[in-house]
Amino acid sequence: MPHETDPLALTRSWVERVVIGLNLCPFAKAVQARGQVRYRLSFATTAAALLLELEDELKSLQAADPALVDTSLLVHPHVLQDFHDYNDFLADADAQLARLGLEGELQIASFHPDYCFADSTPDDLANYSNRSPFPLLHLLREASVSRAVDAFPDTARIYERNIATLRALEPGVVQRLLREHDPEQD
Repeated sequence: MPHETDPLALTRSWVERVVIGLNLCPFAKAVQARGQVRYRLSFATTAAALLLELEDELKSLQAADPALVDTSLLVHPHVLQDFHDYNDFLADADAQLARLGLEGELQIASFHPDYCFADSTPDDLANYSNRSPFPLLHLLREASVSRAVDAFPDTARIYERNIATLRALEPGVVQRLLREHDPEQD
């Protein structure tokens, strides 16, 4: 069981229990099993500092052998705790990607403990498809995403399936899965 103050351990547990366990991302299991997910902890306390760390991680992912590091999760527990601030930051993150000339090569997906889709209410369980224990930026290789989409039938339905899966759960189950320890697992 991960220590409750270890953001990387809690994030790994979330990937295993929620993302893979509920099959919210059918592509995650293979890269996780092969050890191709890099988990990086940010110590940034400002958005500007996080942007610099994001630049470093984007460059590092681009330079890494995809057979060794296919994707990266930049976990930043000390900055952008407010979802609206985090959401605003995503434009800066995408601009950084463009400044580095990495559009079309890498992309950034967003996850936050208070994630809320524009067309939903905060208590809608569908939001849990993008809720994580800590704010994080998921860096993906476009080539890997394209291969996964080509190999998976009807990828457009993944989002719809995730909503149905999450909304079908008993109240409180998803919230417990986000925590480090699920009493039902004892």
